[in-house]
Amino acid sequence: MSEKPVKPPREYLDPQGSSNKGLLGWYEKMLRKFKSLFLTGTLGLILFFVVLLLGISLIPSVLIVQNIFAWSEDKNTVFRLFLQGTSIALAFFAYGFSTLIVIPLANRFVLPFVRPGRGSYYSISAFGWYLHNILTYMVRYTFIDLITPTPFSLFFYRSMGMKIGRQAELNTSNISDPALITLEDGVTVGGSATLLAHYAVGGFLVISPLIIRKNATIGLKAILMGGVEIGEGAKILPNSVVLPKTVVPAGETWSGVPAKKVEKTS
Repeated sequence: MSEKPVKPPREYLDPQGSSNKGLLGWYEKMLRKFKSLFLTGTLGLILFFVVLLLGISLIPSVLIVQNIFAWSEDKNTVFRLFLQGTSIALAFFAYGFSTLIVIPLANRFVLPFVRPGRGSYYSISAFGWYLHNILTYMVRYTFIDLITPTPFSLFFYRSMGMKIGRQAELNTSNISDPALITLEDGVTVGGSATLLAHYAVGGFLVISPLIIRKNATIGLKAILMGGVEIGEGAKILPNSVVLPKTVVPAGETWSGVPAKKVEKTS
């Protein structure tokens, strides 16, 4: 992958008002004025969308359970219970692998609306980011831990828009905003590290890309936030927190909360 400088996020929303016109502009004004009512309605629509996707993902599971339950009806009690229990276990994994396909397909319609920027949480522009993360979390909190680290988890995050280079190792599921995260060739991300491409400041949501350059290493339970760039071959030691907009130069080792350069000792 060629190295590109991190671009500062452009504002996707005028903090003093709506950048949308017409019906969307009216809805955004109402959303801010009547937050509880309009947010509840919007979340209801999102919930319906989520239930629809879960229902599609569960189709293989339902077929497995129905067929095995029907086939086991005339078996003795112990064997029947064994078959039925096994069918439920198989159904769970069928659901999990199904979500690796169904959720990224749905996410393709959301990706055009996931972009860097700064603005209100209660805005039309923030909904794309919000929905992208809901879809990510649907898999993250139900299945992805069981297949981390494997090629299946890399397949899922790539399908969600995350840029992952060759021979990169991703040993964590604590990932938000995958469409705005880049791991270049040879990057190693340790277990339970947290990667996200957003943060909050001054009451506003800031969405800004996270970029980890070639052969960099992120230690166990380290936290990297939006707007961070880790230079080529750099190391972030375990349990460190790299604050927003931090640029770690190539080859350096950083540690601490907040993370700072580790000075070499003689």
